[in-house]
Amino acid sequence: MDEEAKTPDDINQVKPAASSGGVIGAAGVETSQTSSENENKPASRLENYFATGVQLLTLPGSEIMINDDTRRLLALFSNGRFLVSETHKFDGRVLSFEVLARKKKLLINKPTYVSQNELNAIYAYGERAFSTSDDSELDADQMEMQKDFVNVVARAAAQKVSDIHVIVADSTQIMFRVNGMMQTEMEYNKDWGESFVRAAFASADISDANYAQNEFQAAQKLGSTPLRGSKGRLMLPHNVLAIRLQFNPIAFGSQYLVMRLLYADDNPDGSGDLAALGFGDYEEKLFYRLRAVPVGISIIAGPTGSGKSTTLQRNMIKLLQEKNYEINLLTVEDPPEYPIPGARQMPVTNANTEEEKDEQFNKALAAALRSDPDVIMVGEVRTLSAAQLAFKGALSGHGMWTTLHANSAPAIITRLMDMGVEPFKLQDPGLMKGLISQRLFRKLCPHCRISVKERLDTPSVQRLKVALGDFGIENTYMRGPGCKYCNNQGVKGRMSVPEIILPDAMFLEMMTKGETRKAIDYWTSDLNGRTLRDAAIERMLKGYLDLDEIERWCGLLDQRPDY
Repeated sequence: MDEEAKTPDDINQVKPAASSGGVIGAAGVETSQTSSENENKPASRLENYFATGVQLLTLPGSEIMINDDTRRLLALFSNGRFLVSETHKFDGRVLSFEVLARKKKLLINKPTYVSQNELNAIYAYGERAFSTSDDSELDADQMEMQKDFVNVVARAAAQKVSDIHVIVADSTQIMFRVNGMMQTEMEYNKDWGESFVRAAFASADISDANYAQNEFQAAQKLGSTPLRGSKGRLMLPHNVLAIRLQFNPIAFGSQYLVMRLLYADDNPDGSGDLAALGFGDYEEKLFYRLRAVPVGISIIAGPTGSGKSTTLQRNMIKLLQEKNYEINLLTVEDPPEYPIPGARQMPVTNANTEEEKDEQFNKALAAALRSDPDVIMVGEVRTLSAAQLAFKGALSGHGMWTTLHANSAPAIITRLMDMGVEPFKLQDPGLMKGLISQRLFRKLCPHCRISVKERLDTPSVQRLKVALGDFGIENTYMRGPGCKYCNNQGVKGRMSVPEIILPDAMFLEMMTKGETRKAIDYWTSDLNGRTLRDAAIERMLKGYLDLDEIERWCGLLDQRPDY
């Protein structure tokens, strides 16, 4: 490991790109774009908003309780001045806020439309000017540790890391999952690690009341809010939408923290672009057919980190666009991961234990069914009760989309049967509309990849020749030595590779009777289906994927896949 990666100070060299709300400087302190803007926008301009006796009612912790997504769009002052982001004039959240303010008998004038940067500057100024010592000032050590927390996240975000693992034992090891692979990034002492984990918990916006080192706990940190006690100075990098945190006790150690980073710029134009995820014409046509179905349930499966939520989000955005936003799309998520413009996204809240989460999730899903929906998106079906509610929605004439943990598209049926869903529901093609499974494959760097013809003596190339003959040898590449374009990794980014089934009654009947092999043969022949293995091989022959990456996810090429 590099020695230069072993000191906390080294993290300070990460310099993420600027955001509309601020820039994370060397110490993770928001040196904010608002500051640079204010060189052209005198401080008196901001001070005018805060004339003597005037309060910003929408500051965090102030009189009006609103969520952070709504707060980003508007600002209401005690003198009635009402500012709205000029790009969200007709946003439903703004209209709902006006109704709320009038119900509370608050003075509210006609909105004045301002830029998002000006709103950011107003909130930054308000937090600096009116934060009080009652907010339990952090001591110097705590502040430094929160800076380290922000800087570790900034270093990860600069590499588009999906997960950060912090393992605290005799020493502290920080590992990044980059392009699906784990790599050790930093090492510190045990005391630093224990303080880091406590700082991460204290920084969360949604968490249990107290940190319990020997208990399993979950939390969430929103990218749009400053860290607690930092008075607006410590913010996550602009491209991090939120962080999901999982705290675990471990044997032969003290703590194990996993942080899942959710990025705001994965879909910067808010489009439902599936091609950008790696889907080809074949898959896009099948997804189009599924979106066109007015009723029934479509399920996207895969392990954790396989891109299910992103694929689901893009399809929901595309569905709203295709329907000209004339449908009521409700989502039930725990928690909402990515924004879906035009949808009503319902978070599951007020739950600490798994039992409470299941109960609240079912309540939210039942409420969605009573809220005049056309389409309902369920973040994930985890329990039989949630599955039954999802099928109830499909039976009552709604379109349902959700995700599930299953090994393959055919295995979705097996998984639902294992959960306890009745076979007669699973055999109904009027209900079961789409079965999708996917994985994320690392993409070859096109600049340094090498032809398999240069490595004919390797076992994997010999298996390729058995499976595909000389055609495979001519058109397949392997991971190269790395270059400046891929940061010397040989791979650059990942792409989704799916298998999609539009089942009929025959396929569903064979699956529910346990005739899996027969059902798959029927799907690939009579229904012109394509397995994950076949979809991956197609991309391999186009030069996108490495031979070893195919065998990693799909098994050895000279063996028939065993579902």
